[in-house]
Amino acid sequence: MIDGSTRVFAILGDPVAHSLSPLMHNAAFTALGIRAAYVPLMCSAEDLPPLIQALVRAGGGGNVTVPHKEIAARAVDVCLDLAQAVGACNTFWGDNGGSVGDNTDVHGLQEALGELKAPDGPWLIAGTGGAARAAVVAARHAGVRVSVTSRDAHRRQEFESWVCTHGVGLVSASDCRVLINSTPLGLKAGDPLPIPLDAAPGAEVALDMVYAKGETAWVRAIRSRVRRAGDGRAMLVAQGAAAFARWFPNKHAPVEVMRAAVNAALR
Repeated sequence: MIDGSTRVFAILGDPVAHSLSPLMHNAAFTALGIRAAYVPLMCSAEDLPPLIQALVRAGGGGNVTVPHKEIAARAVDVCLDLAQAVGACNTFWGDNGGSVGDNTDVHGLQEALGELKAPDGPWLIAGTGGAARAAVVAARHAGVRVSVTSRDAHRRQEFESWVCTHGVGLVSASDCRVLINSTPLGLKAGDPLPIPLDAAPGAEVALDMVYAKGETAWVRAIRSRVRRAGDGRAMLVAQGAAAFARWFPNKHAPVEVMRAAVNAALR
């Protein structure tokens, strides 16, 4: 039942209609009897800061998705260390009358790669946005070098400079053993593949941060070229559980309930 005491959480971005975060978090709220609701809100970059402030002042919070994660890091009143290191915020909540932002994508990516038993060795990262930044910080924690690919050569060069300033070395794409798509490619039917199938002949694991029913086209295509491949559902659940812990620090996220909701929607 939704009433005046219901806390409102939201995912902010453009697009958001595809997101399973509302389904996943509402399942978690129901399982634990929490009086809260989670909704998708498509918004512009200009609308993001006031929406964050309105949600936290009303006792809620939420998540931020493409293309606003970097803007969100500057929009919150307090940006925690990991979000500052990434330069992108995907989770926010209220504290002492202000907004706090964090990044749970790094944890989500680490968990997803762990499930895929990613080998030691360089990562090829497709993309230059907030999710790619999270991947670079995760690579630094793992002690591996990276290669970057982007459809925009200028953005790739700028991003490679950012990578180097954050203590991560660069390698050739052909030397990479892990492939990561951090772009939105795959959300729409007919999107080109984010990473060519022959980009890294020695790759063993492929992770797509995008998720889709029956897996994304890239995951289906790359599966015959690598030992293990997965779409973004494991990362979604892991980063979502980490976000839940920020919003409700005295409760344990019902991870299996969240995972079941996501898997049922993607069958």
